[in-house]
Amino acid sequence: MASKEPSFEDQLTKLQEIVNQLEQGNVPLEEAIEQFKAGIKLSKQLQQKLTSAEKTLGHLIDDNGEEKEYEKATDDPSNNGGGNRGFGSEN
Repeated sequence: MASKEPSFEDQLTKLQEIVNQLEQGNVPLEEAIEQFKAGIKLSKQLQQKLTSAEKTLGHLIDDNGEEKEYEKATDDPSNNGGGNRGFGSEN
């Protein structure tokens, strides 16, 4: 039987537990190294899930029922003429 992949929230909770244990500083060095490696792996998995979710939400439906491409909120003037505040913004 295939094992079920942990949810984003479960992985985030586990990462927080690892960080808390490492911050306390009372973990033996060998265990701390293994926890650090596990934390890095979890962090990468969480980032991949967030990136995937962002791509999924790349096209949204506006109030008129029309599909619009999502644009990240930014104050960077190099982004499409600058000052774009994201989906549905009219500056």
